[in-house]
Amino acid sequence: MPATVAPVATAGVPTQPWQPVYRCAGCGALAAAAVGMAFRCPSSDGADHLTTRTLPLTAGALPWPPPAEPQPFVRFRALSSAWHESARAGMGDAEFVELIEDLDAAVERADGAGFRATPLIRLAQAESDLGVAPEGRIFAKVDARNAGGSHKTRHLFGLMTHLLVRERIVERQGLPRPQRPPLAIASCGNAALAAAVVAKAARWPLSVYVPPHADDRILTRLAELGATLHACPRVPGEVGDPCYLRFREAIGAGALPFCCQGTDNGLTIEGGATLAWELACQLKEAATSLDDLVIQVGGGALLSATVQGLREVQALGGLPRLPRFWAVQTTGAWPLRRAWQQALDDIAEARAAAGLPFPGVEETSARMRWVADHWDDAAVDSVRAGMRADRRRYMWPWETEPHSVAEGILDDETYDWRVCVEAMLETGGAPVVVEERLLIAANETASRDAGTPISATGSAGLAGVLHLHAVGLISRTRRVGVLLTGRG
Repeated sequence: MPATVAPVATAGVPTQPWQPVYRCAGCGALAAAAVGMAFRCPSSDGADHLTTRTLPLTAGALPWPPPAEPQPFVRFRALSSAWHESARAGMGDAEFVELIEDLDAAVERADGAGFRATPLIRLAQAESDLGVAPEGRIFAKVDARNAGGSHKTRHLFGLMTHLLVRERIVERQGLPRPQRPPLAIASCGNAALAAAVVAKAARWPLSVYVPPHADDRILTRLAELGATLHACPRVPGEVGDPCYLRFREAIGAGALPFCCQGTDNGLTIEGGATLAWELACQLKEAATSLDDLVIQVGGGALLSATVQGLREVQALGGLPRLPRFWAVQTTGAWPLRRAWQQALDDIAEARAAAGLPFPGVEETSARMRWVADHWDDAAVDSVRAGMRADRRRYMWPWETEPHSVAEGILDDETYDWRVCVEAMLETGGAPVVVEERLLIAANETASRDAGTPISATGSAGLAGVLHLHAVGLISRTRRVGVLLTGRG
C-alpha cells in the first residue's frame, strides 16, 4: 500500500491506482489479488473467515461526493478494487468505463432495466401514522426499480465486473482466455433472479440451487434467463439450509461463488456498497443526515455492505458520523438477534471477571448505550476477538424450517453476522424481531408511499421502524432511514 495518496484527477479517480489489500477478517491472512480468484479464505477452522478488501482512504483522498454520473458503478469506480486492479494492469480509465457500460447495456437487454441512481424519498404516510415530530423524518432509499428488482443485482454486477476485468488482464498478458467455470448461487428469489440476469448479460453459465417449494413464476423466469436449476429438498438429520449446503458442494467441485454471502465471496460486499455510497451522496445533497438506519437482514450482505460503504464515506470526510444501525428479522427465524445477545452477554461476563461494573441483565438498553460509549474497552476488545475466532459460539443454523411473509430474510444463518453485530454494538443499535402483522402493515405503507409495489422482504426495514417506535427505542424526533430493496 502506498504511503501517500496520489493526486486526484478531475474525473474523480486517482491519477495512479492504489493497491487494494485483501485480508481474511478471521485469521488475518493476506489473500491474493481478486483477479487471482481469492474470493474466500481457504481455512476451515472455527474462525469467521470473511474476506475483506480495504483501500487507503483518508479525508480528501477522493472528492466527495464524486462527480455526478447516472450509472452508479461508473460514478463510484474509484472505490472499486476492480478499477484499481485494472489500472495497475495497464487498462485505462476509458476502457474500464466502457466495460461497465457494455455490461450495463447487456443487463438492460436481458431484464429491461440497467443501473441508475435510485431515489431517496420521505415516507409521508409512515411519518403521519407514527406522529413523527416536525424535526423528525423517515427517509426511504427506494432500490426496487433497477435491474433484477432488488439491491442484490448490485452485489452481483460488482462481482461480474471483477470477473470480466480478470479476463481482460489475462488477455493483456498475451495468454489465452481461461475457460469459464460455472457460477453458482443458492437462492429461491431475488438473489437468484439477480444472478441469472447478470450471468445472461455476460454469457456466463450459472447453476441455481433452489428449494422444492420455490415460486413457479421465479423458476420459469430463471429458466428463461438460461440458468440451470437444482432442487434441494431438506434431508432428515442434516442441519442448515440444503440449498446452501449443495451450493457449497458445487464450489468445492470448482464452481465460482456468485452469491450475496460475504463469507463465500467477500467481494460481493463491494457491489452492494454502491447503495450506501449513493445514499450518502443524496443525504449530503439534501443537507441532512440520519440518526438511525433500519435494515432487513437475512444472510446479512445488505447490512454488511451498507456498513462498509458508509465507513468508507466517513473515512473520506463525507460523513460526520455513522447512524445507529438496527437489523430486522422475523419471528420465523432470528439467528442474528441470538448472536448479538450472546456478544452482549459475553461483554458482561468479561467485565464481571475483571471486577468491573456493567448494567444488569434486565437493563438491555443501558447495556447497548454502555458498549457504544466504551467501544475501546478491554472487555469489548476481547469479545470482538472471540467473535472472530469462534464463529460457532455465536452463529449456527436455525433449528426449524422458518416461515414468514418476508421469505427473503429467512436464511437459516446470517452469514455476514459478525460485521452486522459489531456495527450495532458500536453505534448503540440492536437486532429487532418483528411480528407478521407489522410486516404486512409496513408493506402496505411502503408500497403506497413509494408509488411502486415493494415486496414484504424489501419493506421489512419499515416494519422494524414501527416496532422501534412502539417500544420507545426510536423517538418521534429522530431522522430515520430504511432501504426498500425488493420489487413486489
